[in-house]
Amino acid sequence: MMIVGLTGGIGSGKSTVGRMFQKLGVPIYNSDIEAKKLMSSSKEIKKNIEALLGKQSYLDGELNREYIAKAVFKDKKLLQDLNNIVHPAVRRHFISWSKQQDAPYVIQEAAIIFENGNNDFYDKIVLVTAPPDIRIQRVVDRDGVDAPKVKERINHQWPDSQKERLSDFVIENISLENTEREVAEIHHKLLKIST
Repeated sequence: MMIVGLTGGIGSGKSTVGRMFQKLGVPIYNSDIEAKKLMSSSKEIKKNIEALLGKQSYLDGELNREYIAKAVFKDKKLLQDLNNIVHPAVRRHFISWSKQQDAPYVIQEAAIIFENGNNDFYDKIVLVTAPPDIRIQRVVDRDGVDAPKVKERINHQWPDSQKERLSDFVIENISLENTEREVAEIHHKLLKIST
């Protein structure tokens, strides 16, 4: 079975693209969602996060996402340490999940593939892009945060131009109609390659 990575910066619309692939019958693994589930359910991960970031990482047994985000946002070393706790667990969970799927290929949606040097894990990578002003507006509308904060988060991620060189397929996600057409085309190409 072929493993495809689906990535894109904040506000690019990778989850929207993921849902389009899902409609075509492709099993999708959303790394963000699954990471949050594992951070809440795994005793080992909980213990390691509390050791790294303190007891405030969990409130009444629930993940204190705001506290964690603030703690790691400006501290690259701390973020790396957190990723070293969470990412291997997500990888193991994804591999076990993918073995249970019955499809020519599966997609793992992950915000940071290149930044972590994980691109070699995938057979193919689909990158979702959109102009910065559109991305910023989407996140402002979705999360109710102010534009300078979104800009700062975008500046912490690799630029699309850098990711494009390492991707097999690039979808510019501006018009849903065009995006859907591109998803269908890529889906057919991936089916050809995977059989």
